[in-house]
Amino acid sequence: MSWFTAAVLGLVQGLTEFLPISSSAHLRLVAALAGWKDPGAAFTAVTQLGTETAVLVYFRTEIAAIIVTWTRSLWTSGLRRDVHARLGWYVLIGTVPIAVLGLALQSQIETAFRDLRLLAVTMIGFGLILWVADRIAANRDPLERLTARSSLALGFAQTLALIPGVSRSGGTITAGLLLGLQREAAAHISFLLAVPAVLASGALELTKIGSTSTPPWGPTALATLIAFGVGYAVIAWFMRYIAQHRFTVFVVYRTAVGVALLIMLGAGVLRSGA
Repeated sequence: MSWFTAAVLGLVQGLTEFLPISSSAHLRLVAALAGWKDPGAAFTAVTQLGTETAVLVYFRTEIAAIIVTWTRSLWTSGLRRDVHARLGWYVLIGTVPIAVLGLALQSQIETAFRDLRLLAVTMIGFGLILWVADRIAANRDPLERLTARSSLALGFAQTLALIPGVSRSGGTITAGLLLGLQREAAAHISFLLAVPAVLASGALELTKIGSTSTPPWGPTALATLIAFGVGYAVIAWFMRYIAQHRFTVFVVYRTAVGVALLIMLGAGVLRSGA
């Protein structure tokens, strides 16, 4: 992988990670359109360390409060009903499904799930599911109304992001809307829920970078750094945007990309495994 390729893919990762349009799908698709080698699941997971670091920085005050309050609540019973202590438990509960399935499906994640035909179908299908959820959502409950049962449901929704084209934020935001959360609350918990899963996945895949089948360390580090800077700006914009707008623009975009990809595959412009 060249430095230019890494810079472009880092920009793509930062732009798409927090929007409900699937960053892993875009990394796969941009590489295919440019005629570059598939960057692979390891590169994707490591560059996500950059965007998750952006989450840690953007929500640093809240994340620190969650960690401190949750830890203190282990021996101080009076803190166990505090919203930050409960959020600590909910993030842990919501991480279990993806931790289990991520390990169980690791081989498929690196091979079959990266097929462009599957990517096109999931871009369209889950975009339409997001549209339905956004239209019927009560947009009612703040984050403080989240429950353990709801966090587990969000955790299972997050596992769908193992398939490129679904979108981690798209899956969890859709589930949050269907559970009655406000749009901002659904996006908020989506970002928090992703932190342990993405950090663990990225740390695991770090050991593979630099091998014969993965990009070298230098370009990967550059892509990760760019993803951090761009991702931070996208978080700030996205949280302001959804406070006043529906997700329609993202649904239209997902559908257009999916349809265009199916046309290119059908015309032989791209090969599904290319």
